[in-house]
Amino acid sequence: MTSPRSFLADLPPTARMPAIFVGHGNPMHAIEDSEYSRAWRKLGDELPAPKAILCVSAHWMTRGATLVHVGRRPRTIHDFGGFPAQLFAQQYPAPGAPDVAQAAIELLRASHAAPDEQWGLDHGAWSVLIRMFPKADVPVFQLSLDLSRGPAAHLALARDLKPLRERGVLIIGSGNLVHNLMAMAPGAQPYDWALAFDAKAARLIEERDFSGVAEAGVGGRSARLSHPTPEHFLPVLYSLGVADEKDELSFFNASFDMASISMRSFVLS
Repeated sequence: MTSPRSFLADLPPTARMPAIFVGHGNPMHAIEDSEYSRAWRKLGDELPAPKAILCVSAHWMTRGATLVHVGRRPRTIHDFGGFPAQLFAQQYPAPGAPDVAQAAIELLRASHAAPDEQWGLDHGAWSVLIRMFPKADVPVFQLSLDLSRGPAAHLALARDLKPLRERGVLIIGSGNLVHNLMAMAPGAQPYDWALAFDAKAARLIEERDFSGVAEAGVGGRSARLSHPTPEHFLPVLYSLGVADEKDELSFFNASFDMASISMRSFVLS
C-alpha cells in the first residue's frame, strides 16, 4: 500500500510570511479612494510576494463544520444589497489554490475540516484584495467560520494553520474589531462603548494576550454592543492564532467609520 499524499509536504519551505488582520468595513472601499483603501494598497506594495493567500472572512459563515474552498476558479460573490451597479460589476478573477487548501485541511485534521467547491471569494476577501493585489494573480482560498464554535475554539483551530506561514501563505483575517450596523451614525464621533472595546482589544493584542482577546469577545456591555453577532470579531483570532513571539506588531487604519465600525487593522511579521 502507498501512503496518502501529503499536500503540506509538497509545498516548498519559504521565509515566514506575515499574518494580517484587516478591518474591511464598507464594501465601497473597493472602488472609492479613501484613507483605508490607500492603506491597503500601500500594504500590498510593501508585503513580500505570497505564493498563496488564505482569507478568513466575516462573510462565510457555517454551522457545525469548518469548510475550506478548494476550487480552481473561485467566483466573485457580491453578498450585499443597496449599493451602486459599479460595485456589483467588480470581479476579482484570482485563481484558487486547491493544493494549499488541501494542505490546510490536513493541518485541521483534529477539527475535521472539509473541502468545499461552492463558495468562492466574498466581499470580505475581494474588496480588500482588489486593493492589495490588484492584478489578481496570487492564488486565493477561503476558510469558513463555524458559528457553533466559541472564540477560544476558533483561536485553537487557527494555531493549527501556523505552518502555512512557512510555506509562502499570507494569512488574512478580514472583519472588524467593532461592528454594529444598527448603531451606525455617519459623521458622528465613535460611541464610548466602541472606543472602550477597541482600546481593550488593542491593548491585549499588544500584550500578546491572545486568549484574553478571545475572552473579551464574549463578555461585558462593550463587547455585546460592539459585536451583536460574532462573525466580524472571529477573523481577528485567526490572525492572532498563527502568530508567535518572534512577530513584530504594527497597527494601521486605527480609526472609526460611521461611529460604530472600527477599521483598526494590524500586521504581525
